[in-house]
Amino acid sequence: MASPTEPSQPRSTGAFRSRNFRLYQTARLLVILGAEAQSVAVAWQVYQITHSALDLGYTGLALFLPGLFCMLAAGHIADRYNRKNIILACYALQLVCTFGLLYIALTGRFISGGHVWPIYAVLVGIGLGRAFSGPASSALLPSLVPKEDFVNAVTWGATVYQTANILGPAVGGLLFTFQFAGAMQRWTGAPIVYLFTLLMLTTFLVLIAMLRPSFEHMEKKAFSLRTMLAGLEYVWRTKLLLGSISLDLFAVLLGGAVALLPIFATEILHAGPQGLGILRATPSLGALVVSLVLTVRPIKHSAGKIMLVCVAIFGSATVVFGLSRSIWLSLLALVAIGASDMISVVIRSSILQLATPPEMRGRVSAVNWLFIGASNEFGEFESGLTAHWFGAVRAVVLGGIGSLMVTGATAAFFPALRHADALTAESLRAAETALSEAEPVD
Repeated sequence: MASPTEPSQPRSTGAFRSRNFRLYQTARLLVILGAEAQSVAVAWQVYQITHSALDLGYTGLALFLPGLFCMLAAGHIADRYNRKNIILACYALQLVCTFGLLYIALTGRFISGGHVWPIYAVLVGIGLGRAFSGPASSALLPSLVPKEDFVNAVTWGATVYQTANILGPAVGGLLFTFQFAGAMQRWTGAPIVYLFTLLMLTTFLVLIAMLRPSFEHMEKKAFSLRTMLAGLEYVWRTKLLLGSISLDLFAVLLGGAVALLPIFATEILHAGPQGLGILRATPSLGALVVSLVLTVRPIKHSAGKIMLVCVAIFGSATVVFGLSRSIWLSLLALVAIGASDMISVVIRSSILQLATPPEMRGRVSAVNWLFIGASNEFGEFESGLTAHWFGAVRAVVLGGIGSLMVTGATAAFFPALRHADALTAESLRAAETALSEAEPVD
């Protein structure tokens, strides 16, 4: 029963009782909105200059490589130092990098003659900021809400993310095609999008500075290779974690069609930059609808089996998208891709935090962020490379089939994931313990 001085609040919105959570999610909404708009502008700008699927793929590689090389250090830093300050420093770096993109777009310096390597260089800086902010942000969330509201916070966090993913690409596509006249003409296209992103980043930094998270258990050990590898070792030992993260890695790595959307929008569906914005936003529309349903009807049982089924749907919808020549069928397939992926994201994110001790959340989150980066940013490079080899349509269809094969392999090799039931720390520990006793690991 609620106290007389505090109004009752439905469980579906329980996480919003926390001021910290409200500030944090508002900040995330704005910064993701800006980042997604910026990604549309970068992709369209690179494709306008190069007309190359491979060059589109390199944008993802530039964002991914810093995470690959900095993962161990980023996780240990997130467990050793103030996570809020880490986030502030990382997004300040991204602010500077966005200024770089704006300068390049306004002046045309360094990219004359069809060269886009300066854009890749700036994206490496953005990727470096993300490499260190990702584990810190993920590990910070449990300190923003009471324990009983954590799964609700994960679900609402995913809802905020998908809302921004819907609005961001649409805003980016609209701003990119907005026409200025006279002295303002040079702001037409990418520059106005980058200016919008700068505004979002600035507001994000102000809101994060206002956070007052609860006490966090910080790692006291000095830097060493062993302490930095602890997160990787923990994920390897905990088969429930290893299975859920690996499933997301390989399914999205193979089935990612988003990187090739500029090609589909231009050459296959003939939709233009505004169509690209709509195509980019559509998966998030499906994800948003599902995430709102999950806030009211959370997953209570058979979480592992549900995750496996949803990844299979993701792969099947990817195949449909690759084969489609109708804009409406393509949009429907993208809705299914986003909706199925959303369910698996909520389950995986909950498993990640609930199955990890607080003092190791930074390092384990770093491993997770590396896998996410591999499935998203490196997946963009993989998609660009396979499209360069086989063509965009074949690349997407083969990737969807690969996602289906990965789902079957994960179900066979990670029984702990199949047996995961309720999304509670106790239930997940029970599933892991039962399978460990039945199938001991040396």
